[in-house]
Amino acid sequence: MIFKKDSIFFNFKMESFIFMNSHRTYKSTFVWLTVFGIAMGILEAIVVVYIRQIYYPSGFGFPIKFYDVRFFKVETIREISTVVMLISIGVLAGKNAFQKFCYFLFSFAIWDIFYYAGLKLILNWPPSLLTWDVLFLIPVTWAGPVLAPVISSIVFIIFSVLIIKRMENESISKLGLINWMSFISGTLIVFVIYIWDYAKIIIGGGYISDLGSLASNTKFISEITGYIPDYFNWYVFALGEILMLLPVVVVIRKKKLIL
Repeated sequence: MIFKKDSIFFNFKMESFIFMNSHRTYKSTFVWLTVFGIAMGILEAIVVVYIRQIYYPSGFGFPIKFYDVRFFKVETIREISTVVMLISIGVLAGKNAFQKFCYFLFSFAIWDIFYYAGLKLILNWPPSLLTWDVLFLIPVTWAGPVLAPVISSIVFIIFSVLIIKRMENESISKLGLINWMSFISGTLIVFVIYIWDYAKIIIGGGYISDLGSLASNTKFISEITGYIPDYFNWYVFALGEILMLLPVVVVIRKKKLIL
């Protein structure tokens, strides 16, 4: 009987310990994802320092210089690998598909912000948040002022932290179809704004059918290496970011969300 009582007491203590740990899990997870994102962002900045030293020894600026086909493929693989790493850490951190997605967004955001922090620390670049940068290369070149991806990252952080916090505290059970549509629509709008300039060149120049071999198309290369983007549609960009944040507003205002 003593053994049985001790076993019951032990099981009770273990269940209490597990409950307390599960209640704190999302906080410690965000801490470690922040550490990971900072380290990865600084590492990415160091890699770009080397790339710019090779292709932009006098300092980065538009028009962009086009790499040879082999290096372009390597750079594309590097970007894909970066995204795979961020997805993987989100999958490892989350308990379910929704949490995995939110943790991925959070990791991506921390990485992106500290990538620019690393460039500023090492190269003193960008000179201002309105300085234009090449943001990504897949599926086409993304471009915009540095402030834009920083804003997107802040929105990702707000979205992921608040949603997971409410879900862990059992204030919500799911995000709901309408809110998902709002978030996805906003994301697509922001994506289109980022690729708008170079997508116009591809579509307007009739290169869309040759998309897989643009890196070796001399006419296309000549066109983009002479192009300097100078207008960013902040109004449409702001609309996209607002749509991404609307689900957060709904979650904050409702104690229980089942749509």
